[in-house]
Amino acid sequence: MSNDKISFDDYVQTYQKEVQDSINFIGQDVDFFIELKADLIIELTKRNFGDLSNIKVLDIGSGIGLTDQFLTTEIKNLYGIDVSGGAVENAKNRNPSVRYMSYDGERLPFEDNYFDLAFAINVMHHVNPLQWENFVNEMKRVIKPGGIMAVFEHNPFNPLTRLAVSRCEFDRDAVLLSHNKIKSLFKSVHLEFLEDAYIVFFPFKAKLFRNIEFFLRWLPLGAQHYIAGRKP
Repeated sequence: MSNDKISFDDYVQTYQKEVQDSINFIGQDVDFFIELKADLIIELTKRNFGDLSNIKVLDIGSGIGLTDQFLTTEIKNLYGIDVSGGAVENAKNRNPSVRYMSYDGERLPFEDNYFDLAFAINVMHHVNPLQWENFVNEMKRVIKPGGIMAVFEHNPFNPLTRLAVSRCEFDRDAVLLSHNKIKSLFKSVHLEFLEDAYIVFFPFKAKLFRNIEFFLRWLPLGAQHYIAGRKP
């Protein structure tokens, strides 16, 4: 971890290229990985809420809106929030139907019990570890009782993931979170565990590989992982 503070405003125009350059050795387009996680969010939401027409969903650390572009066809009440004002403006142009705003990275500017679902994709490794508990507590605060929150992160025990992170300029401050660490953070804010899995074992789109991955969800070798919890 570097002591240099990353400013994502410096990467608004080059964000997608920076990520792509860091994973070129895998031989897959960055949109493949983004869409995969968007699909998981939609599946998680449908399993737990059924009808998606009226639920409110918050993307924390929405960046330039790359994930949201795959969600808007299914989720109509989608909000995005990010510490980078430049990224927020870029996301607004990319996804006009999503309600974006910037914030200070500490307190989410929403009232208690406002959302049905809140998620953060590869965001927490940029948060100061001393603020991790506050981060998940804020996620919990803004979801309704019975609502769901999900955290997706890089798997620090996957060597290809660590290589990709080391090759990405704006990941130089990253502190990767293990599955057990995220679980302990969820426990610290008294969330009920809903589901968890290791994901992205194969960089291939074929349905066969997606089906195989379903049966490998328990194996701690996936490039990324996620945990979902429910607010009592």
